[in-house]
Amino acid sequence: MSITALVVARDEAARLPACLASLAPADAILVVLDRSTDASAAIAAAHGARVLEGAWALEGERRNAGIAACTTDWVLEVDADERVPPELWAAIRAVTARSAHAFHRVRIDNYVGERLILHGWGGSFGTTLKPILFRRGAKRWRAQRVHPGLDWTGAQGATLEGERITGVGIRHELDRDISDMLRRLDRYSSAKAGDLLAAGDIGSLPDNIRRCLSRILKCYVARRGYKEGGWGLLIALCAGLFPLLSHLKARLEPERHR
Repeated sequence: MSITALVVARDEAARLPACLASLAPADAILVVLDRSTDASAAIAAAHGARVLEGAWALEGERRNAGIAACTTDWVLEVDADERVPPELWAAIRAVTARSAHAFHRVRIDNYVGERLILHGWGGSFGTTLKPILFRRGAKRWRAQRVHPGLDWTGAQGATLEGERITGVGIRHELDRDISDMLRRLDRYSSAKAGDLLAAGDIGSLPDNIRRCLSRILKCYVARRGYKEGGWGLLIALCAGLFPLLSHLKARLEPERHR
């Protein structure tokens, strides 16, 4: 079964080379560039990738454009800050050769700098599993700015990871440091505020306070963020603040986020 590695990016010249090098085992590589002004197109071409350039207002729209341009049996959709290790490629090839399902979730190993953080991710601020390996035509993103929803045709199969040891999922270089993490929280909440305003429903302050507290507890306790010490607490706080900040931005500064 043939596989296209799909990368959707914008001005990612610094991170694309390592990402694309890790995708060499794919049968084809497609890089979708959204209004990029740096050397991303030249870097993609140098790695043998096909390049699709354009301008899309919503994350879901540009990802759907990339999926529609893939022609292989399967698609592996990764981001420019992700690396696929050889052990995982072996698992991907084995599963696509025999799978009767439409899509599979893949393990994600999230790094802050050089620190691997295994526990505590959630609340739209990070995940350890993503449905990124799928048959062509099985996946469609919804029209939203940040963390758009998904519509599927077909059933989910088994989760993919390499041998069951630390560090054999996709290496996701999520944040460089704490300041980078806080900047990401600011970007995500601004984009989500736009989605709330577009939907015409920003929710209520009491409901979002409850969501904030619930997400903090879920990430820190249920998802075992406490195992990561202060990092787990920081991640839980960011996950909890995401919906509350999004609501407050939409409520207090709607003109900046429409």
